[in-house]
This record gives sequence, C-alpha cells and structure tokens, in this order.
Amino acid sequence: MARTAALTPEHVPAESKPTLDAFTKNIGFTPNMMAAFAQSPIAFNAWATLLGALSKALDVKTRDSIGLAVSEVNGCNYCLTVHSFTAEHMARLPAADILLARKGHANDPKRDAAVQFARKVIETRGHVADADLDAVRAAGYTDANAMEIVALVAMYSLTNFFNNVFDPEKDFPAVAPAGSI
Repeated sequence: MARTAALTPEHVPAESKPTLDAFTKNIGFTPNMMAAFAQSPIAFNAWATLLGALSKALDVKTRDSIGLAVSEVNGCNYCLTVHSFTAEHMARLPAADILLARKGHANDPKRDAAVQFARKVIETRGHVADADLDAVRAAGYTDANAMEIVALVAMYSLTNFFNNVFDPEKDFPAVAPAGSI
C-alpha cells in the first residue's frame, strides 16, 4: 500500500510542474512514482536532470539491462515493472533477455560485461575488485563508460530506494519474481 499519495495535477508544486508535465507529455500518462516524487521539487528535478543526462550514456539496451539488474538487487518491484516494460517496448529486448538482465547478465558479450559490472557495483557498494574493472575495460568500455555505468547504478538506486520507501501504486504490468521464472 502506498505510503505517500500521488499528487493530483492541481496539487503539484509549481517548481515540479514543468518537469512533471514534460514526462507526462513524453510518456502519455503520469506514472504514480513521478506524481509522488514531485512533492519534493528539489529531489524530483535533480533526479530528472540526472536521468536526462544519463539518457545519452551507452545504448538503450544496456541502460535498461542495467536498470533491471540494479532493481533486482535492490528488490524494487515498482522499478522492475517499469524497466521490464521499457526494455520490451523501447529497447525491444525479448522476454528471455529481460529475465537474463534481471539476473545480472546479457546475451551480447559487451552488454553482459556492463551488466555484470553494474551488478558488482551495487552488490559491493562500489568496492569492486581490480578484476571487475579490468573485465569491463576488456569488453571495450572506456573509463568514462565505466563511470557512466556507476552513475546509472546510482540513479537507478535512487528510484529504487524512493519506491521501496514510499511504495507508490504500480501502474505498469506486474512481473514475476526472477527466481520463479
């Protein structure tokens, strides 16, 4: 059950309204997470700025795969529904690849290295081994790309934590736990 209410349009703080309106126009509806997050213009706009900047990092399949892996580790059911939906409909990942990403892997070797590295970052709270960094570099990622992966892990963790704390009502199709598939 939701621990905070999603805002109705007339109750959105003026400082959050342009950002929320842009998301609503882009997505076609206002996700409950965003309607709840908009209560804090500072946090919401900071997250939206980070999301916008990181949408230029790597490719969409890799970004969504990282989002799935991080959300699985963090146990964020809301984000798993969102990332499963976007991975299927925007990144065009098949169902088997979505499940594989949730388990920290990918069929594509380069993407697999990025997803494994992201999973190591979240599982170790950034205390990765030299071998982990060497593996992502060996797959063809630069240090700048590795930094982008770390930033994606942090951004996805932010929404994971927000959703785990405030538990907005899910508005994307439910997904089964990865262990039961």
